[in-house]
Amino acid sequence: MLLNSLRHFLTAGLAVLLVSPAWAQCPPMPQAAATPEQLAAAAPDRGMLWRLTRDGRSAYLFASLHVGRPEWAYPGPRLREALAHSELIALELDLADAETQRLLARGPRHADALRLDAGTQARLQAQARAACLPEQALAALHPLLQLATLSLLAGRWEGLDAAYGQELMMGRWAAEQGRPIAALENADEQLRALVPRRAAPALRALRQGLAQLEDGSLRPVLRRLAAAWERGDLAELADYARWCECVADAADRAELKRLNDDRNPMLAARIAALHARGQTLLAAVGALHMTGPQALPRLLEQQGFVVQALHPAPAGAGQGLPSPR
Repeated sequence: MLLNSLRHFLTAGLAVLLVSPAWAQCPPMPQAAATPEQLAAAAPDRGMLWRLTRDGRSAYLFASLHVGRPEWAYPGPRLREALAHSELIALELDLADAETQRLLARGPRHADALRLDAGTQARLQAQARAACLPEQALAALHPLLQLATLSLLAGRWEGLDAAYGQELMMGRWAAEQGRPIAALENADEQLRALVPRRAAPALRALRQGLAQLEDGSLRPVLRRLAAAWERGDLAELADYARWCECVADAADRAELKRLNDDRNPMLAARIAALHARGQTLLAAVGALHMTGPQALPRLLEQQGFVVQALHPAPAGAGQGLPSPR
């Protein structure tokens, strides 16, 4: 089962903060085939972008991915326009916030201690060696946070790296342009999403995740997920539960709902509250939150927003964004 791969892609803060580019040397970080200037000039739109309108004012919703390729660090034309119109950037977490960094590094306080038997500990250490991590590099982390790090590092074999995720790109842009960043979640909420409270399901998740790393079954799912995001294929993403081989029983369905659907009402409410402040908002949230019965665009419509797809653009739509009101 590959539900653990979804778990890691739905926890943006941990994805970015825990995976240090300097740690792992095999494979090397993906390298761009062109200069930054060339990549910026040629960047197409990727992912999915919506315009949200309520109370006579506009906001934007962007479906992000928490890993990427070097060329994905540059926004395409429609996203550049949305960024230029925006006065406030909302991310799942503000990774530049010192308190957020401290709480993520401290790890979960809500969960029971997870004590590993010798065999499971040896498997975890073997995967750290396979990722070319220095000895003890992850030892201070909860075992599931170690697994999250190793799973995201596995994406490097597919040319995918957390260093090129959309959150970092938007965070850098906001800093350069002097735009404030608002967090839609806090560190504790992300840790609760990743680490079950009870030790038994946490150990089950750890062993399943290690099996995925050992047999190589994680990498094709990461590759397919990233390709669907790159081409803006919301239908493919919405069908994730069918092709990920990760929903085999009622327990998996419940976990998928907890990780994705159950977080969306809170995310929608916080986006609506930020919009009500009066600043033009661009909110970036992981792409899988745009799918399912509790998809964010649907919930925002229920909050009174008119939701218009900008990318991929509906057939016959123009190329420019209307100015926000």
